[in-house]
Amino acid sequence: MTSVDKPTTTPTSTPPADAKAVTEAALFEAFGGVRGMVETVLPGLLFVTIFTVNKDLHTSAIAALAVSLLLVVVRLVRKDTMKHAFSGVFGVAFGVVFAMMTGNAKDFYLPGMLYTLGLALAYIVTTLCGVPLIGLILGPVFKENLSWRTRNPGRKAAYAKASWAWGLILLAKCAILFPLYWWANTSQLGWVLIALKIPPFLLAVWLTWVFLAKAPAPIDVFAEMEAEEAAEKARKAAAAGEA
Repeated sequence: MTSVDKPTTTPTSTPPADAKAVTEAALFEAFGGVRGMVETVLPGLLFVTIFTVNKDLHTSAIAALAVSLLLVVVRLVRKDTMKHAFSGVFGVAFGVVFAMMTGNAKDFYLPGMLYTLGLALAYIVTTLCGVPLIGLILGPVFKENLSWRTRNPGRKAAYAKASWAWGLILLAKCAILFPLYWWANTSQLGWVLIALKIPPFLLAVWLTWVFLAKAPAPIDVFAEMEAEEAAEKARKAAAAGEA
C-alpha cells in the first residue's frame, strides 16, 4: 500500500463543520459551475436554432463550431482553466465531422449521445467493481486521492451512491434521446436534447452534494505527506545536532 491509501489510526481530515462548504467548492470546481453549463449548452443551442430556421446543415455546424472555438479563446485570454471549454470543442467537432460525413443533421448529436451512454455505463460498472467513478473524479479535487478506498469507508459508500445516481440519471436521459434519434426530426431531437442538458445534470450534482455532505470528511493526503516530510526534516536536524 502507498502512503495515500494505507490504513491509519490518526487520519488528517477536513473538520466536519467545513464539510458542506468543501463539498460545494469541490463540485463547483469539478463540474465547471454556471459558466461550464453555459459552454455546454450554447453550441448545441445555436446549432438547433439555426437549423430550425433555415434547415442548412453546413451553416448550423459551422456556427456551433465557431462559438465553441470562441469560448476557448475567451478562456485563453482570461487565463482560465481550459478543460471544460476544450471538452466542448472536441464534442462539437466530433458532431460536426460525423454530420458532414453522413449528410444527416441528426448525426450532429449522435457522438454526444453515445458519450452519455458510455459515461452512464462507466459510472455503473466502476461502482460494481468497487471503485466508483465519481470518487476517481473528485478524489484529487478534495485532496484525498484514493484514500477513501481503504481509509474512509463511509466516504466510499457516499461515492458509490453518487455514482449510481449519475449512472441511472444518464441512462434515463439516453432512454429518452435514442428513440427520438430514430423517430423525431432534427429540430425535435435538438430541442429535447437542449431541454435535457441542464436539469439531469443539476439533479445529479445535487444528489452528489447530498451524499457527500453527509459522509465523513475527506482525508487530506497532501497535508499528511507535508507533515511527514516536515517530521523527517526535524528528525534529520535533531540527529545532525546530536552528532
